Amino acid sequence: MQITDDLQKLLDILPLDIRKILQQHQERDSLIEVVMDLGRRPEARFPLAAEYLSETLVSQEQLNDCIQRVGEFGGDNRAGIAQTLHRISAMRNRTGKIIGLTCRVGRAVYGTIHMIRDLVETGQSILMLGRPGVGKTTALREIARVLADELHKRVVIIDTSNEIAGDGDVPHPAIGRARRMQVARPEFQHQVMIEAVENHMPEVIVIDEIGTELEAMAARTIAERGVQLVGTAHGNQIENLIKNPTLSDLVGGIQAVTLGDDEARRRRSQKTVLERKAPPTFEIAVEMLERQRWVVHESVAETVDSLLRGHQPTPQVRTVNEKGVTIRHDELPKPRAIGHEVRGEETPSSHLDSSLQSNGWRADGQMLPLPPTKREQPGEREFERLLNESLEQTDRFGYFTQSPGPNGEDLPLHIYPYGVSRHQLEQVIQVLNLPVVLSKDIDSADAILALRSHVKNHSKLRHVAKVRQVPIHMIKVSTIPQITRALRRLLNLDEPDATDERELSLFAQSGSEDEIDALEEARLAVEQIVIPKGQPVELLPRSAKVRKMQHELVEHYRLKSNSFGDEPNRRIRIYPA
Repeated sequence: MQITDDLQKLLDILPLDIRKILQQHQERDSLIEVVMDLGRRPEARFPLAAEYLSETLVSQEQLNDCIQRVGEFGGDNRAGIAQTLHRISAMRNRTGKIIGLTCRVGRAVYGTIHMIRDLVETGQSILMLGRPGVGKTTALREIARVLADELHKRVVIIDTSNEIAGDGDVPHPAIGRARRMQVARPEFQHQVMIEAVENHMPEVIVIDEIGTELEAMAARTIAERGVQLVGTAHGNQIENLIKNPTLSDLVGGIQAVTLGDDEARRRRSQKTVLERKAPPTFEIAVEMLERQRWVVHESVAETVDSLLRGHQPTPQVRTVNEKGVTIRHDELPKPRAIGHEVRGEETPSSHLDSSLQSNGWRADGQMLPLPPTKREQPGEREFERLLNESLEQTDRFGYFTQSPGPNGEDLPLHIYPYGVSRHQLEQVIQVLNLPVVLSKDIDSADAILALRSHVKNHSKLRHVAKVRQVPIHMIKVSTIPQITRALRRLLNLDEPDATDERELSLFAQSGSEDEIDALEEARLAVEQIVIPKGQPVELLPRSAKVRKMQHELVEHYRLKSNSFGDEPNRRIRIYPA
């Protein structure tokens, strides 16, 4: 990997005392930017920390001297140094006078895109996402050079702030043979994008920071003309674009669709759902989490469809090891056919039959086309609620990471619940952070968790499980303690010696102080008196609702308890084993 930064040219515009300090600084080669604000100490920022360069406050004369050594500031308050990639950004007061400068080091890093070179060569449009400073612009610059010099394509860069190809009329050598079109003012960026296609016959358009609806529309127009697009957008992940009405068109756009009764019943979803409106402008998306760790979505369409259906997307994570070798692996499980469930206390037996039928998805993961339905646009609040429900996922790099289980099986474990409260199951999985995924499809399940009475009375379930060789694990009643023990048994986890705060919260319905106090009272009674001393304990009088929670907690310890007394003094007594 080769790095070119022309750092001395940036240091030459700085005041003499600051320049001397930086020239002798041990971390000079990793300098990110120098900040100079009027009346404050000058500051240098490095990858791991920032430090002051002098005790002398920055004066207006020093700022004016720097301003004279750089190019003109454009409408975006950015300037540069001719034939370098450095960026000088200005802060102005209310009268327009410059009172602060951010001098950012621009570096051309050759060899940064080897992680996604195979994607660049496909000719598909690529969208780069990531927080500021993660290296999006550096990657764009290198992609433009590779496409122009090594793949011999006609590449045009739309350079709004002269950050990709540098300041001045002659572009920086880092972009190779690619051509650069400058933009007079940021608000004209979308017009220059269209002009580039109409006047210069490019095969590839490279654009940095797509941020407005007009620019998103221009990008779609370019993509529909058969031109490969490579760009960046504001947002860290695809979910950010889906929830951004201005930029959602980049990933296909989102619309609300009202399903017919039969279709809603077949999907087991609510009547109004969100669907992708059109093919995405960009076929591939790359989330740049860190400089050497990128998440690749090779099919943006499938990712968006999965997220809107409540599925877990299937990105590929690419990292670089110490030897510079790219390592590819899937961090997440494959998308499962587990669309929006009907929220209810128990899964009715009729769900089994429908789960064996088509679930609205083809075998290759593509969404089946909707039948003709009445379409309507709900209010903004309803639309936002639906979107939040669709995107409400567990942290994508949390406990869903693939890892071996205690017996060598793959985790997470996919469980098909039958007759068991799905709400309680989700609550236990979330609170205890268990590597379990609930499935609505027996074919994709590793095990079935069912009520004993339902299994006894339903021969078809037993037959299907036998044919598909899916084991059935039964519980007597659908309660938090029995569900918790069953999941631990499935995962081969030992029962804890004591109940911690997380498990205690499982038994509280509203989480009020009264409920928590009552559960804590029961816990202390069990762990400090009933179990170690073998003595029964009577608890304080509580309401019927709170007593029920206490009974469930006692059952969690596999002990017995009874309620006695008259209201309002009715209370429970806990007996030793």
